Amino acid sequence: MKKLLILLPVLFYVASSNAENYLLNGGQESRINYKMVQTVVPKPAIHTLYLSYVIPATYNSPTYNQTITNLNFQYSPQPAGKEEFIDKRGNKVIKLSWKKPQSAIKTVISFTAFNKTVLKKLETKTPFPFTNVPQDVKPYLTATKQVPSTSAAIIAKAKELTGGAKTEFDAVQRILTWVIDHMNYVLTPKEYGAMYSFKTGKGNCQNYSHLASALMRAVGIPSRIVNGITLKQPYSIDMGGRKLTLKMAEGRHSWIEVYFPDLGWVPFDPQQTQLFVSNRFIRVEIGVDNEETAQDGLIRWTQVKGALATPSFEESIEAAFVADNVTLAAKKQSYGPRKFLFTPVVQATFREVPVVKKPEPPKRIPKEQLKKLIYQKPFMFGNLEFPKNVDFLAKRGPAQKTESGGYEMKKNFLVETAEYVTEQSQYAQVFILNKPMDVRKVGLVLHKFGGTGFLWLELLKDENGLPGATVATSEMMSIDQIKFKPGYDWVDFDFSNEKPKVSPGRYWIALGFTGRPIINWFYSYGKPIGPIDGTRYKTILDTEWSNYLAYEFNYRVLGYVTQ
Repeated sequence: MKKLLILLPVLFYVASSNAENYLLNGGQESRINYKMVQTVVPKPAIHTLYLSYVIPATYNSPTYNQTITNLNFQYSPQPAGKEEFIDKRGNKVIKLSWKKPQSAIKTVISFTAFNKTVLKKLETKTPFPFTNVPQDVKPYLTATKQVPSTSAAIIAKAKELTGGAKTEFDAVQRILTWVIDHMNYVLTPKEYGAMYSFKTGKGNCQNYSHLASALMRAVGIPSRIVNGITLKQPYSIDMGGRKLTLKMAEGRHSWIEVYFPDLGWVPFDPQQTQLFVSNRFIRVEIGVDNEETAQDGLIRWTQVKGALATPSFEESIEAAFVADNVTLAAKKQSYGPRKFLFTPVVQATFREVPVVKKPEPPKRIPKEQLKKLIYQKPFMFGNLEFPKNVDFLAKRGPAQKTESGGYEMKKNFLVETAEYVTEQSQYAQVFILNKPMDVRKVGLVLHKFGGTGFLWLELLKDENGLPGATVATSEMMSIDQIKFKPGYDWVDFDFSNEKPKVSPGRYWIALGFTGRPIINWFYSYGKPIGPIDGTRYKTILDTEWSNYLAYEFNYRVLGYVTQ
C-alpha cells in the first residue's frame, strides 16, 4: 500500500489519538551570523598545547541545506604551528599548536550560514533489505564499541522491529518509533553507548544517535553520526489554529544521517525527527560514532611528568538571525509513537505502527473523603534529574591520557536547557497524582541572574487539559532569598500555610512574579515524567493557555500521603 507521511518539530495539541506522530510541510529559511568564542587557560607545566577544529562545510540533502560563507578564524596569541588536513570521513580539520603557552589562548570562529529546511513530499522506493552498498558508504555499516550493531541483543531487537518491512523507509520508521518511546532524555548519563540506552532507556543526544544507528546497521541500513551545534532561536508551527513552539538549547548536539540509495544521505534527529532536521542545526563533523567525531573542539597537551596541568576552558556561542522565514503546518496522525515524531510527507510503502494505549487516569476522591484521610508518610515526586550547580560555559573534560603519553579533553554535550520565565509570558507545568496528598512544598530548578521583585507558585486544577481554577497559592518569595550560584538548584515554594489536600488527578503549577526578576527555569528534553501536553505558556495578550512546549520543566512536589 502507498502512504503519505509528514513530520514536524516540537509542541503539541491534545487529541483523541494516543499517537504523537505529526506530518509537517512548509519550510524554514534563515541567514545566521554565527560566532563561537573559546578561551583556554594553560597551566605552567604544559610543554605544548594543541587545539583542533573542523571547518563547517556547505551541505545539501533532500530536506536540510547549509551554505557557509565569510568563514573566519582569529587567534590570540598566534599559534606556533598550524596544520590543515582532510580526515578519512571527509572532515576538513585545522590543528593548531602553542609552545609553552604563558597566557590565555582565545579562538574566535565566525561565519554566515544560509540554512534552509524544505519539507515537501519525498518519494523513496528503496527496498528492504537492499544490496550493492557503495564503497564509500560501507564504513557506516561497521560495529563499534558505542554502536554495537553485531550485539546479539541489538540484532534480535532490530529484526523484531523490521520483520516484514518491504521498504527501507518502513524499516527506519519502525526503528525510530521504538527508540523514541523507549528512551528518556537525561543530560548526564553514566555512559554514552547504545547498549547502556538499550538496557536503561536513558541517555543524551549521543545515546539516541548511537542506539538508532546500532539498530539500523544491524539490519544493513547505513547510518552515520553527525556532530554540530543547535541554536536557541525558537520557531512556531501552525497546528490548525493552535501554535507549537520549538526551542533547542544553544550548544553541542549529536544526530544522524541515514543513507537511501534513491535519496542519498538524509538527516534524522532520533529524539523526534525523521528525514530532516531544523535549520537551527549547524552541521560540523561526521563519523562512525561520537568517539570518532572528536576533532572539533579537541584540546590536547604534553606536560611535565607528574604535574597537575589540566587547562581551564570556556566556550560561548552567539547567533544572530539576520533573516528568518518560517512557514510550517502540521497534521496529526493516528499511528506511531506516544512521544513526538515529526516527518515530511513521504510517498513509500509502509505499515502503520500501532499505538501503545495510554494508562487510565487515576480516580478522583470526593473532597469530604479527602479531609478524613490521615497523611503521615513523607512523599516526593517530580522531574528530578538535572546537573546541579554546573557552570555550563566552563564544563569540559575529563582529562584523559592518550596512547602517546599526552593528555586530551574532548567536547561534551552538556547544554543549558532552560527558559527565561520572568519576562512577557507565564509558564505552567502539569503533574499527575496517583494517590491523595497533603502538599507542603513545590520546588522548581531555577537560576537567578539578578533583578528585583517577588516570585510565587499557584497550584491549579486541570480543566479540560488546561490550567484552571486556583487550588492554593504559595507564600511569596523575595528574589533576595534566592542565592547566587554557578548553575541551577532547587528553590522550594512553601504551601504549608494552606496545606492543600488534593485528590488523585492532574494539576498544574504556574509561576507568578512581580517586579523585574531575571530567572531561568531548567527543563528536560522530551517528557521524562509527565504527559505530552503538560508544559504550556501564555503571553500577556493571551486569554487562555493555548501554546504548547515539547519539553518538561524540572519540578518536585513534597508533602505527605496516606500509609
